Amino acid sequence: MLGRPRRAARAAIRAVVTDVDGTLTDATRRLDVRAIRAVRQLEDRGIPVLLATGNVLPIALALQRSLGISGPIIAENGGLLYDPSARPPRVERFADQRIALAAYRAVRRAGIPARRLVTDRWRETEVALEPGISVNRVRRAVRELPVLVESSGYAIHLMERGVGKLSTLHHALERRGLTVGECLVLGDGDNDVPMLRAAGFSVSFASGSPRAQRAARYVSRAEYAAGFVEGLKASGLVA
Repeated sequence: MLGRPRRAARAAIRAVVTDVDGTLTDATRRLDVRAIRAVRQLEDRGIPVLLATGNVLPIALALQRSLGISGPIIAENGGLLYDPSARPPRVERFADQRIALAAYRAVRRAGIPARRLVTDRWRETEVALEPGISVNRVRRAVRELPVLVESSGYAIHLMERGVGKLSTLHHALERRGLTVGECLVLGDGDNDVPMLRAAGFSVSFASGSPRAQRAARYVSRAEYAAGFVEGLKASGLVA
């Protein structure tokens, strides 16, 4: 039900994991100042914020530094993990882009008019296609390959099967002595569903995908970043 938690959080929340597009932004993908203030309030209280995005690492890293976020970055849907606490900070790869590229070629051979995002020039582990084509057609075209096809609402992602935001989040949290059950997760896309299901408390939005809404424990009445702030208030982390 909109604006109501489906069940209580299982444990005290020690970290916040958030998607970016449609979560920290408005409908036009502009950062929302209300979300910026909320993120800084969390960090000022000693609650680390982790970004988990389908976007490329250069964009996510710029956001992390501009927002003053201390947690790791999960980029490319879990294909990359950037750990700022390592000395020196390091980037780890969890997927083989050659598999995604083979899938893209299969999609093109199937006659699907797929076009790669301009940001693919910086992608290291997956291929992201412009939305507007049938996800089911793409899945049929690559069914013989070990490829996962996911929609974020902003792109269709092709990546090695078995990799995702949740699996990489486990790696990031384990090094800090944390579990997903101690996290608040906020997201709006199908690619956020596994994290939303596993979290101690999870939030999706009125603007979220149907699958994300079903997976979340709380669905905000507000859309986009306004829903992000509403969800943080519902969790009790911000006033």
